[in-house]
Amino acid sequence: MAESSWLTKFPQMDRASLLEIRKGLDSAYRDFSREYGDIIESFFDPLLTFLIWFEKLLLATPWWLVIVIVTGLVYIATRSIKLSIGVIVSFLLIGYFGMWEDTMRTMSIITVCTLMAIALGIPVGILMARSDRAQNLITPLLDIMQTMPAFVYLIPVVMLLGIGKIPGVIAVIIYAIPPVIRLTNLGIRLVDREVLEAATAYGASPMQRLFGVQLPLAMPTIMAGINQTIMMALSMVVIASMIGVKGLGQPVLKSITNQYFTLGLFNGLAIVALAIIFDRVSQAYAKRTQRHMGGGHNV
Repeated sequence: MAESSWLTKFPQMDRASLLEIRKGLDSAYRDFSREYGDIIESFFDPLLTFLIWFEKLLLATPWWLVIVIVTGLVYIATRSIKLSIGVIVSFLLIGYFGMWEDTMRTMSIITVCTLMAIALGIPVGILMARSDRAQNLITPLLDIMQTMPAFVYLIPVVMLLGIGKIPGVIAVIIYAIPPVIRLTNLGIRLVDREVLEAATAYGASPMQRLFGVQLPLAMPTIMAGINQTIMMALSMVVIASMIGVKGLGQPVLKSITNQYFTLGLFNGLAIVALAIIFDRVSQAYAKRTQRHMGGGHNV
C-alpha cells in the first residue's frame, strides 16, 4: 500500500522530464553517429583489412595444411600427444560434416579478438597494478562490462557502425576483455615483495622489474585470464552472428529460427570443440609456465 500511494503521488512532471531526457539522449547519440560514424569506421579500416586477409588466408589454405599447422602449434604449447590427436580428429570431423569454412571464419574472428583483447587488456592491467587510483577508476567499468547483458553491447555499436565484421569484433572484445585485465592486475600484485626488493637491490630499473620479474612471475595468472577471455569470446559468437558476423554462429541462429535441430547441434558441437581445444591449450601452457617459473625460483 505504501509503495502504491508513493507511485500515485509521483509527479507527472517528473515522468515527463525523464521521458524528455531519454529522448534527448537518443537524439544526441543519433546525431553523433550520423556526424562521426564514418570517421570512426575509417579508424577501424586497418583492423577490418587484417581480419579479411586472415580469414581469406585460412579459407584458401589447404585443409590438411591447416590441420598440420594447428596440431604443430598445439603440440609445441602443450607437449601432449593425446591433445594433438584430439585436435586432428576434431578438425577431420568438422570437415566431414561440412562445417570447415564456417569454422575457419570463427577461428579468424576469435583469434583477432583475442589478440586485440590481449594487446589492450594487459597494458590496462599493468596500469591498474601500478596505480591504486587507476584500479579504483577502472574496476567499476569492468563490473559494468561483465554484468551488462551481451545484447546491450550490440545496440550502440550497430547504431554507430552498422552491420558487419567490425561491430561484431568490437562487441566481442568489450564482452571478453575484463578477465585478462583483472587477472593481469591480480598476477602482478601477487608477486612477492621480497623478489622485487632483491631486483631493486641488484640495480634493476622499474621497467626491468616489470618485464624481467613481475610479468614472468605473473604469467600463469595472466594466462588464466587469457583463457577466460577466449572462452567468453567464443560464447559471444552466436550473438555476434545477429549483426552479420559469419561463422559457426549463423547456422546456430538459423537453426533456432527455423527449428533445424541437427544443424544447430552440429555447429554447436563445433563451437564446443574449438572451446575445448583453446581451453586445454591455454591451460596446459599456463601450467608449463608455472612449473618453469617454480623450478627457476627454487633454484
